[in-house]
Amino acid sequence: MNQSQPPSDQTVDAWRRHRPYLVNLGYQILGDVGDAEDVAQEAFLRLSRVDADAIDDIRGWLTVVTSRLCLDQVRSARSRYERLTEPGHEDGGAVVEAGGLGPADRVTLDDQVSIALMEVLRRLTPGERVAFVLHDVFGVPFDTIAETVGRPVGTCRQLARRARAKFDAAQPKVSEVASAEHQLVTEKFITACANGDIAALTAVLDPTVWGVGTVLADPAPPPQINHRPEAVATNLMRYLSPEVTLVSGPAGQPVVLAFADRRLFAAIVLTIRGGLVAKIEAIADPSARAAALPNSPGPLGN
Repeated sequence: MNQSQPPSDQTVDAWRRHRPYLVNLGYQILGDVGDAEDVAQEAFLRLSRVDADAIDDIRGWLTVVTSRLCLDQVRSARSRYERLTEPGHEDGGAVVEAGGLGPADRVTLDDQVSIALMEVLRRLTPGERVAFVLHDVFGVPFDTIAETVGRPVGTCRQLARRARAKFDAAQPKVSEVASAEHQLVTEKFITACANGDIAALTAVLDPTVWGVGTVLADPAPPPQINHRPEAVATNLMRYLSPEVTLVSGPAGQPVVLAFADRRLFAAIVLTIRGGLVAKIEAIADPSARAAALPNSPGPLGN
């Protein structure tokens, strides 16, 4: 946080506890990890300018601020997109065809996830997008959503319903939104990794957890397999350093995406049973991570 005055203890604690959540929230709404990091940063800057001790629910306050920042950005981006794609606009064709890649282009993991997410998000109006993500993915009550988007509670319910219908109609078929339990476990997983907290990460892993890592390389090395919470957690922490940004997959699926310098380098699929992670399947592109973090360890901690 860049500011002239040192942050209060309350703000520092909030940064550690809630920043991973806010970045994840921003990513679900905006579909871009760089933009998500920026809005989370701005939310904390605004928190630093008020008396944090006077706020009863700092996470709730940050949720509202971050959501409003996202809503403003989505509305602005939608307005620009609609202007550019109007008939007769000289750049309209280029915008509409932006997702088309020639045969010589290499479609990376980052490209695939970003294009898929944005194709779904574009089906939603700004209000639908924010209402759906806040309520269906993060479980925010509709009265808080109404305060964020400046609409009545009933209208916000309708926005979320319409967004849900559009997701159901999306092609290819989008998976159902993860249960509240899955979202909570994924959030704990992300926060523990983001803070380098081995104990917190181990606590969210099933005693019989095992993990397998697959490296995208030619030739590909054999998959790396770990068993038991301590081994799985230690290996993850070696690879998911503090410089890495983690977010959940589109629409809160039990998938964690890992970005280095705003570039996706790994997708981590979580199998959740009984409120704990029972299996972890990671697919990683070491070249993408090495380009962003030259001094990082080898693939999946080797």
